[in-house]
Amino acid sequence: MPPNVTEWRVEDSEFWEEKGKAIANRNLWISIPSLLCGFAVWLYWGIITVQMLNLGYPFAKSELFMLMSIAGLSGATLRIPSTFFIRIAGGRNTIFFTTALLMIPAIGTGIALQDVNTPLWVYQILALLSGFGGGNFASSMSNISFFFPKKVQGTSLGLNAGLGNFGVTTMQILVPLVMTFGMFGGKSKQLVNTSGTLIGKIPVGTETFIHNAGFIWLLLLVPLAFLGWFGMNNLVNEKVTPDPGHPLSAFLKISALLSIGLLTATGGLYLILPPPTGIGLLSKWIVLPLVITATVLLMRYLTTGALQQNLKRQYKIFNNKHTWAMTVIYTMTFGSFIGYSAAFPLAIKVIFGYKHVMGPGGEWLHSAVNPNGPSALMYAWMGPFIGALIRPVGGWISDKVGGAKVTQIVSIVMVLSALGVAYFMSAAYRSATPEIHFWPFFVLFIILFTATGLGNGSTFRTISVVFNEEQAGPVLGWTSAVAAYGAFIIPKVFGEQIKAMTPEYALYGFAIFYSMCLLLNWWFYMRPNAYVKNP
Repeated sequence: MPPNVTEWRVEDSEFWEEKGKAIANRNLWISIPSLLCGFAVWLYWGIITVQMLNLGYPFAKSELFMLMSIAGLSGATLRIPSTFFIRIAGGRNTIFFTTALLMIPAIGTGIALQDVNTPLWVYQILALLSGFGGGNFASSMSNISFFFPKKVQGTSLGLNAGLGNFGVTTMQILVPLVMTFGMFGGKSKQLVNTSGTLIGKIPVGTETFIHNAGFIWLLLLVPLAFLGWFGMNNLVNEKVTPDPGHPLSAFLKISALLSIGLLTATGGLYLILPPPTGIGLLSKWIVLPLVITATVLLMRYLTTGALQQNLKRQYKIFNNKHTWAMTVIYTMTFGSFIGYSAAFPLAIKVIFGYKHVMGPGGEWLHSAVNPNGPSALMYAWMGPFIGALIRPVGGWISDKVGGAKVTQIVSIVMVLSALGVAYFMSAAYRSATPEIHFWPFFVLFIILFTATGLGNGSTFRTISVVFNEEQAGPVLGWTSAVAAYGAFIIPKVFGEQIKAMTPEYALYGFAIFYSMCLLLNWWFYMRPNAYVKNP
């Protein structure tokens, strides 16, 4: 099979059964593990930072939360240019190159973690580069949307996204396990706090090879890059990729647009982060819209020729009101999934792994290690696992009953679950025995993750029905780009509210946002005179 496929009539049932299905499925099953590794490299800071705390690395808890936020902001920003890669570079060229780029932060993280004295700014740069993995989601979903007919869009996109999202769970299980032995050599470090894996707690003093958290991904990324190069296809036609050009030309176009994303993400972080890394001048709520706007405008005006014309054509999605409605609604589902996935391990560690001793007036006195606290690394993987596992189910159900109806139910569940989590977080943070509140907190968080997974599938079903073939791919990429800022906002808000001794306020704010999304989904897609009825 040549890399460029020029005949593609995906809605023609005869063509689909005789030729199209086999090509589409091959591209899907190479795309999924590539996307899985992207999620893993993007979000491995959620586990690495917990282990850095357990090993006594000389960083404050707020600085460790900030590493996750940096990766979150970078990955979300890089999704904006990634939204448009398929049209200008082709699916095969894009997936190969963006998968290969993940090797850079993986190798760098492995090297940096070998020295406990590695300065914070090095980790901040590596967290920024691990955003490559976050950006890959937009191009991957846009690519797969072109391969399948509308009748199975919910299922196919749900499989790509849902199994790709398993990168979070895979990472949260695999990284703690590979830290237990020296598979890549190097000097071990000893735990100063108890840690854990899937099979149980690991006591203080145990040898730990934390640098394996970076190096392990090379065992997957190298063969996946070859699979992408030799097994995937560019769909070359006017609606998908008019002219992918020579692969080297495609790589240069991708690199140029990624550079713009890295530039604006770095500028935004400089404005947000406190000295000495940044200047701490502006609020995150001001900076994020500035970063998004700057990225879109720089892509529009710094590019030239055919690349600029391609972008101008795809920018027509911004004239469609449904683009903005679905951006907000998808932020509720995927933004919550990815943000909670990033923050969940460290939140468990900080809220339940310490006793926060309060004075008679409710003032904070000091924190002490809670020997009865649950191991974050034993439990944190379960939420993302269930959220990813259920996502294809959400797409499949939505193909049967309609996406907006599923989203409406999911919104209600998310509001109630967030309020419940807030209650038990507050109780744990003010208790001398926080562990007694862990199980209701954990169960409600699992319900919250389940709802986000179902909603991820239902919203993609809605997008695939509301938008035409040419716009559906870019809209999928764009909505996922904005939603991915949840990986920045949620850890940042958690860190700020934990520092302020009011962690429950974070969940109250999220519950209000979910209520707004419920109303928006009803207005656009569920009310009697909706713009599109239950797509």
